[in-house]
Amino acid sequence: MNVADVMTQPAITVTPETTIAAAARLLLQHRISGLPVVDQGERVVGVFTEGDLLRRIETGTERRHSGWLEFLIAPGRLAEEYAHANARKVGEVMTTDVVAVAPQDPLAEVVRLMERHHIKRLPVIEKGRLVGIVSRANLVQALLDNLPRPVGEAAAGDAEIRERILAEIAKQPWGPRASVDVRVEAGIVELYGSITDERERAALQVLAENDPGVNTVRDHLVWVEPMSGYVIPAVRSDPPAKT
Repeated sequence: MNVADVMTQPAITVTPETTIAAAARLLLQHRISGLPVVDQGERVVGVFTEGDLLRRIETGTERRHSGWLEFLIAPGRLAEEYAHANARKVGEVMTTDVVAVAPQDPLAEVVRLMERHHIKRLPVIEKGRLVGIVSRANLVQALLDNLPRPVGEAAAGDAEIRERILAEIAKQPWGPRASVDVRVEAGIVELYGSITDERERAALQVLAENDPGVNTVRDHLVWVEPMSGYVIPAVRSDPPAKT
């Protein structure tokens, strides 16, 4: 999937001259946490977020430093903190280092940028102009739209379900195919065998749950300590059946 498949358009925007009060009302009205800042040509010049409103004199949350610490802090930094705490216009507090994507960029690039820069939204820019915005909420909606749909009981037999699960385990680089067996009856999957890393237990359960013909997964796996051969049986209870 690409950015164009999930982005919100048109994006709600503000300008550098928009007042802090008006921008804050937009955030609350539309239940969003950030806004692209554009100039008269619809070019993105910054991003305004809830984070820009955390240190404000109105709420008594402006940064305070002891006298001796103020002496050590550069005057420029103190001036910047004052401006953020007392600003009246978006352009005085917005982030100008804008990270953006294009409509044709894959969603994997969106996630990479969000994780790298610790941000929640990215302006979508095409030919220098803002055409939309993609946020974490858009990614969640895309996830929901693409989750596998439940299928009827007759859609696949138990033997077919078993073969699919075993084939999927074999495909995974972490998959313990040689030490794990799968039994299926009436859509109920039973996992037997041994694993050498507890994280494989959760991964195998998730793998089985993702087969559309599976109703319940029961874990009978045992963990074997690789060096000593010491065996620890499964103690987790069965998960509830799918609804």
